[in-house]
Amino acid sequence: MRFFFIFLAIGIILAKQDSFSQEPSDSGVEFLIGDYLSDEGASWSPQLSPLNRPFGIAFDSLDRMYVVELEGGRVHRRDQDGTIKVIAGDGTSGYRGDGGLADHAVFNGMHNCVITKQDQLLISDSWNHCVRRIDLKTEKIDTIAGTRQAGFGGDGGQATGASFDYVMCVSLSTDDQLMHLTDLKNRRIRNVDLRSGVVSTVAGNGEKGVPVDGAPATQSPLVDPRAAASDSSGRLYVLERGGHSLRMVDQNGLVNTVAGSGKRGFQDGKGVEVEFGSPKHLCIDQRDRVYIADDLNGAIRRYDPSSGEVKTVLGRGFGDQRLRLLNPHGVTVHQGYLYVADSSQHRVLRMKIID
Repeated sequence: MRFFFIFLAIGIILAKQDSFSQEPSDSGVEFLIGDYLSDEGASWSPQLSPLNRPFGIAFDSLDRMYVVELEGGRVHRRDQDGTIKVIAGDGTSGYRGDGGLADHAVFNGMHNCVITKQDQLLISDSWNHCVRRIDLKTEKIDTIAGTRQAGFGGDGGQATGASFDYVMCVSLSTDDQLMHLTDLKNRRIRNVDLRSGVVSTVAGNGEKGVPVDGAPATQSPLVDPRAAASDSSGRLYVLERGGHSLRMVDQNGLVNTVAGSGKRGFQDGKGVEVEFGSPKHLCIDQRDRVYIADDLNGAIRRYDPSSGEVKTVLGRGFGDQRLRLLNPHGVTVHQGYLYVADSSQHRVLRMKIID
């Protein structure tokens, strides 16, 4: 009987290791949480995952990976040895915990996250209409933007007193001085100066529509901005889900559509030749190339500003013939790898960025 339990324990350990594979495939895809599914030629099931709809990924100075969940309502930390721990959220929806330790906090629809160079984890707490901050050294949480009340107001003043309506995405400028907020229902992109705490609008006038190329961004309409991020030159990219387009605000504050026809489809190419399928998130690599989580197409697309071309790099047979993405959302570049939250299959994977 003793040997039976020993063999049973060994089997459980091996099964767990197999469920969270870290061995790269021939294509270079490597799973950090999860593995290939049965229809991809393996046997892993999303039901085995510790995650519930992962939507955002970020890394701290110790290379620990943080994952926020939309419906799951939790913040996970994955250490370099593969250990996964919940550091905030209890799976319920609400707003609680500010001023105390993050493990007592409650969120409502986290869409993504980013970490500053000082190890401050910033979270878009979307349906609470605010941005929450967890100090990863003290583990305390507070709100740094938004009043929790949906609305629009506060430009020119402190972000803690400003009103937002569905903060869908939060990102940082390359110098860590600006926080970009995608204010979805206000159809605006707003910046918070992290030194002064002052908020301002940098794109969108609140009206719904397709902006005219070359027009001032703050005087232009937007369809439905879902994510925004800036590159090393200060160009701000805005991704629109319903607009099926990638737009760019240049250093002079002028907006242009750089990719996307405006209609749903799947087509690589340049400019209006490109078709997206409700894209939801983006990130930028060291060469200022933009990676796009193309949600309903189940693909990761890459826009290269030097050529103006969009190429599919993962999903739909690209990058890895076996892989089938389902509603990919969070994309993050870290130390030469592209990380992807395959949201509806509750897994996180990465692939080497090929220059």
